[in-house]
Amino acid sequence: MKKLLHSPVAPGLLLIIVSLLAIALANSALAENYQHFVHASLFGLPVEKVVNDVLMSVFFLLVGLEIKRELLSGKLSSWSQRLLPGAAALGGMLVPAAFFIFFNRNNPQALNGWAIPSATDIAFSLGVLAMLGDKVPASLKVFLAALAIIDDLGAVVIIAAFYTHGLNLEMLTGAGIVTLCLIIMNRLGVKSLPLYLAAGGLLWYFVYSSGVHATVAGVILALCIPHTGRTHGQFSPLSRLEVTFSPWVAFLIVPVFGFVNAGVSLHGLSVEQLLSPLPVGIAAGLFAGKQLGVALVSWLLISTGLARIPEGATAAQFYGVAILCGIGFTMSLFIGGLAYPDNDVLQSELKIGVLSGSLLSALAGMIFLVIAGSARRPEQIA
Repeated sequence: MKKLLHSPVAPGLLLIIVSLLAIALANSALAENYQHFVHASLFGLPVEKVVNDVLMSVFFLLVGLEIKRELLSGKLSSWSQRLLPGAAALGGMLVPAAFFIFFNRNNPQALNGWAIPSATDIAFSLGVLAMLGDKVPASLKVFLAALAIIDDLGAVVIIAAFYTHGLNLEMLTGAGIVTLCLIIMNRLGVKSLPLYLAAGGLLWYFVYSSGVHATVAGVILALCIPHTGRTHGQFSPLSRLEVTFSPWVAFLIVPVFGFVNAGVSLHGLSVEQLLSPLPVGIAAGLFAGKQLGVALVSWLLISTGLARIPEGATAAQFYGVAILCGIGFTMSLFIGGLAYPDNDVLQSELKIGVLSGSLLSALAGMIFLVIAGSARRPEQIA
């Protein structure tokens, strides 16, 4: 059990299990109990809102910590390291959005979800890669992690820019003042995590009340946490916070999010609804748009000599990873919830699209990578 919990496969596997459980419950005799739980009141708010606004703020805090660490001292610490995954992430966001817009061009209400297929689920996709073991070069795992991290940054920008409504300027000013205080604390060399977290709680309140989605507060806080220690060899406050929160996010927050948001009822759904523009646009964006966007942009950079294919990988293996980028799940469901907050029909359709597109990408990517790994010549393996 200890080995499984420390395995990179575990978070993705747990997310799959709880999501399947949610779908099973939503389509069983316990469907009413499941819906009662999701909409039950907790701290004066529905459970679904507590999960999406409070717990997911911690998820985005961790995302922000990972982004900052990788930019300062990790896989994205130089421009040469950022170029290929950065450009591939951009292509992997624009092309899926184009697919979605094409299928939903005649439905103004559905078009609000254009960003749903633009995200990659880092835990799910890296979990699939981990299951393939040495059939995939380590360099491709680094590439996928870097791409997904940049993808998450893009998703944060999209949420802040396009899914913000009815701004409260007083609260926004309060959020700005707290952010300025956090920056000053960072510049003065303050290392106390309790102080940062206390300020972060205040920042969350102001952002939540301002009309900007509360999860943005998590990213802002993360970017202000210092990444240097007091003495040589000491873990930085950023590293300590990341180590502390990682297991909680992987084994509690993301699975709870999946359980609360993945439960789509198929009762009464016709074939016509399943094949309607919204779920088809999302599934096509994730499965076809993601792999094309990532692969085409990467091919342009590699063929012009501006970037190199990850070391030890073949073109076929690289394309297999591009297919896996279509696993959108967590972030896609999250953006979908922001796009259609009060429309149960569109919520059900978006879940069908996200689940089918992510599942297709996972299965096709795994099969493609197994075949590509088996087809490598002995001298390439050596």
